[in-house]
Amino acid sequence: QVQLVESGGGLVQPGGSLRLACAARGRFFTIDNMAWYRQAPGKERELVAEITYRNKSAYADCVKGRFTISRDNAKNTMYLQMSSLKPEDTAVYYCNAEGIMVNPFSRTPYWGQGTQVTVSS
Repeated sequence: QVQLVESGGGLVQPGGSLRLACAARGRFFTIDNMAWYRQAPGKERELVAEITYRNKSAYADCVKGRFTISRDNAKNTMYLQMSSLKPEDTAVYYCNAEGIMVNPFSRTPYWGQGTQVTVSS
């Protein structure tokens, strides 16, 4: 089992910055692909950014140039540096990660509990 613990959300003014973190804890061989999703009120959950174990990343068009995803494999932790925040970035941000087990091999997706990000003046 893998537990994903998120931190770093909060209230920020438009144009401001926040850094989210997601730490994977529990029993696993390794953590493979990781991603940040978000869900605004009345909207579907959407992919914000994703990163592979080898640090290949991809972003949604709406956050390109403003958000940076990164990870520290030694700490099993992923980060999302968010800059130039806009009111439309307001949402609950969720961490997603694939836990890998061996003998037998398995790849299981896990979700964090979510952290609220509110961009407002």
